[in-house]
Amino acid sequence: MSDTVTTAYSAALDAMQRPGPKPLHALAAMLGGDAPGVADGSALLSHLQDVGPEDALRQQFAHALAAWDHEQSGAPWTGGTSHNTAARRAAVIAALGTDEQTAALFADLFPFAAADGPIVIADDWAEWRTPQRRTERSFYWAHYQRYLLDKWRNPDAVADLDKATEEVVRRLSDPTRSVAYQAKGLVVGYVQSGKTANFTGVVAKAIDAGYRLVIVLTGTTNMLRAQTQRRLDIELCGRENIEREISPHDQKAHEYQDDPDWKRDRFVRHGGRPSDAGYPDIHRLSNHAGDYRRLKMGFSALEFRGRERNRKFFDPANLHTSDARLVVAKKNASVLEALVADLGRISERLGEVPVLIIDDESDQASVNTVSPKKWKEDSKKRTAINRLIGQLLRMMPRAQYVGYTATPYANVFIDPSDVEDIFPRDFLISLPRPDGYMGAEDFHDFDAELPLEQRPLLTSKERAHVRYLGDEPDDGELRRAMDMFVLTGAVKLYRQRHGTTYRHHTMLVHEAMGKDSHRQTAELIGHLWNTAGYYRPSGLARLRDLYLTDILPVSSAQSPALLTPADFDDLRDDIGEALRLVSPADRNGSPVIVVNSDTDLERQQESLDFDKREIWRILVGGNKLARGFTVEGLTVTYYRRATTQVDTLMQMGRWFGFRPGYRDLVRLYTTPDLHDMFEAACRDEDFLRRELRQYAAPADGTKQLTPRQIPPLIAQHRPDLRPTGRNKMWNAKLVLKSSPGQPMEPVAFPSVASKMKHNLEQWEPLLAAAAQRSVKFAVPGAKTTYEARVAVVSHAALLAVLGNLKWLADDTFQPELAWLRRLSDDQLARWVVLLPQQTRSTTRRLVAGQGPFSIFERQRTSSSASFRVFSEERHRNAAMRIAGVDTATPDSKADALGDGSTGAIILYPTVEKGNLSGSEGQAIEDEKTTIGFHLVTPSTTVPAGGKLMHWVTVDKTNPYALLVDTP
Repeated sequence: MSDTVTTAYSAALDAMQRPGPKPLHALAAMLGGDAPGVADGSALLSHLQDVGPEDALRQQFAHALAAWDHEQSGAPWTGGTSHNTAARRAAVIAALGTDEQTAALFADLFPFAAADGPIVIADDWAEWRTPQRRTERSFYWAHYQRYLLDKWRNPDAVADLDKATEEVVRRLSDPTRSVAYQAKGLVVGYVQSGKTANFTGVVAKAIDAGYRLVIVLTGTTNMLRAQTQRRLDIELCGRENIEREISPHDQKAHEYQDDPDWKRDRFVRHGGRPSDAGYPDIHRLSNHAGDYRRLKMGFSALEFRGRERNRKFFDPANLHTSDARLVVAKKNASVLEALVADLGRISERLGEVPVLIIDDESDQASVNTVSPKKWKEDSKKRTAINRLIGQLLRMMPRAQYVGYTATPYANVFIDPSDVEDIFPRDFLISLPRPDGYMGAEDFHDFDAELPLEQRPLLTSKERAHVRYLGDEPDDGELRRAMDMFVLTGAVKLYRQRHGTTYRHHTMLVHEAMGKDSHRQTAELIGHLWNTAGYYRPSGLARLRDLYLTDILPVSSAQSPALLTPADFDDLRDDIGEALRLVSPADRNGSPVIVVNSDTDLERQQESLDFDKREIWRILVGGNKLARGFTVEGLTVTYYRRATTQVDTLMQMGRWFGFRPGYRDLVRLYTTPDLHDMFEAACRDEDFLRRELRQYAAPADGTKQLTPRQIPPLIAQHRPDLRPTGRNKMWNAKLVLKSSPGQPMEPVAFPSVASKMKHNLEQWEPLLAAAAQRSVKFAVPGAKTTYEARVAVVSHAALLAVLGNLKWLADDTFQPELAWLRRLSDDQLARWVVLLPQQTRSTTRRLVAGQGPFSIFERQRTSSSASFRVFSEERHRNAAMRIAGVDTATPDSKADALGDGSTGAIILYPTVEKGNLSGSEGQAIEDEKTTIGFHLVTPSTTVPAGGKLMHWVTVDKTNPYALLVDTP
């Protein structure tokens, strides 16, 4: 009976793929031969109540409902509802015509996903991806989709990927259009977050749509190129396209002959050769074993001939009857020169061929870094890879360029007026953080007020996953990290004995980029391994202590559902097996694989091939492991390498990624300063994403932001950590930025004594006004209050102070100040000034002759530049309510101070941590005091039309002229 139900409803769901939801039970009954219980729905209800999440029909329902939830075509069945809303799900249920009981079960088993979608910043484009065109040709996408559903077991994630890839493909040029157009775009993901899955989906849909040459540019290493080629071969090309290349007389010469996934039939299958069913075959011009090479006598593989010779190649009659070509090439000058040379031999037809260029890690090697000082008159000198990409784009006017990166800074700083470069002039798409991803929030407790050791282990990700090192390398610290690697491997094996599978287990040691340094580190690790005493009582005692004080409490607090033995002795056999896997007896005893460009060393050791075998090793390396390449099974990282650029730093964060079934075991060993640098880099990244999301929505019916206007949104939280290299930064300036109802808290105050004294003098009138009155405000989450000195000043009075302050950089806070100066009295008439007072009166001092007021101690960044933060969460609630912003904690005293056109500013008389001197009531030195502030404006300050930013751009034809986008 269950098979009959599955057959009937599966056929019904298949029949609804194109038209959308239809009366479910009636359609299933018709297609299933009137099986008992189908027409009234009782059979489906019984089936879904009895089966688990692995059931094929249940998964098919989950995927179908998620797809309908995501649908954005405006089809009649949607009833005008927005995608991913309760209203949309109600429209789906209504169209299916299910009874209340089935609808309730659907809601329980398949809740609609209201997750954030991609953020899209785009110029105008011609829409061509109609629902009909999407569904009538979806051969490769449909097979890729089914492959992912089987691999991920997560219909919502597959539906999210469908949506994200569609945002890219629809902004490419229609491959059948008569007038060529070359779109250029950029897709921004997170480090090791599934960007390859996204561009594989884009390639699949592009080939379905008619793109007939796909060039995937990977990073600069053979390792990354081979890894990318294999992914595309498994998930896109599939078995039939690869088997077509295999000679029946020479099977052993095949590149995947010994590949375990090929032997286990895990390459996607298309049900036969695609061309036999009327779809394009994919001809690979590179393979897993080797990069693209000159075709020589076989260059006909790049010739494009249509069936209808009297029509252009881009005519649908030719496109949809011709095969596709795929090149996966690393960004190497000789490789790309070979490709350019071969394409040049068929130049007369290239203008008719729809081409898609995917540039993975597009901020590496692709960007022109030659100094403008070296350009010749009327000509730009370009770096090799940038020049060759530009040459490909010039040769193929129908080529579309899509860059992929997790660090977009270099790409958006490209000069947009350079028509031959790769600036993403048409679109920028920021992908959402995927479910299950370990990112910045898993290694940093942002804005935490408690010292690390006082934070609850249940909620503190930093305390759970980060272990601090001393400033100087120490063998004992490295050995402790190696002990953690052994123990976490043992826990994986313990869990594996109880049903969870882990194929790889790795540790990464990244201290420097020099090959000599890597050799020395590998030798040191070998020595520490051989002297660790893992088989002796002393070594086991060390492991026992680390397990009981670190792994067990962290895993119990962070992942109680995962198996972690309470008794260390239950792990003893697993520890022995972990040691054997890391350093097997049939090898030289070294647990290390060094990954760099040292060819001699490469010949002496085993290769790092995650595809062909299990890898349980300690990896030592630098740049080859720092960008693009996925380090499988990474659990422990020992990281000491510094850099001065955000993009370089973030790409070295290999500990970010997916860690299914072992995220509680992940550990990062690093110094406090490096951790602080990563925090600043993560804040820069998060700031850009939040800004893009805020300004992606149209204001007054028009775009607030186009790709050309993104560079000024790049933040820099540390002056010693630039977004990217100086030679990649484009000169754009943000001159006005408004933040109605949003807090503003600049931290880049000077540390020079004369400038600090000057700033303090500006605040003296406000301090004097606040010295006479106190109010007690509510503390969020508690039944207590705190005291604050209070004053009310005019908007003009506060502007006089803010306008005279000195900063670390001349442009700090100037865009916000320009906006504040434009506000009328109706929008913002007055400010309530708050100076919170600490319970301990011993911190109170006279400030600029006024007070006494509580003095706050705050840290600057490790470079002694900006402060980290001034405000405290307990004080912000009152400021928000005074400004008319609703909060979860009521406060009648704060509410009484606001009147609709009132802002709030919290002042923090501050000294650097450890520098509070003198006694209660004494004057504090002016040269040591900074007045930090946190201000909130009322919602009445929203600009007319809702436009929140105004821009100044340098005209490259006249560098002394400014083009101002007026309000």
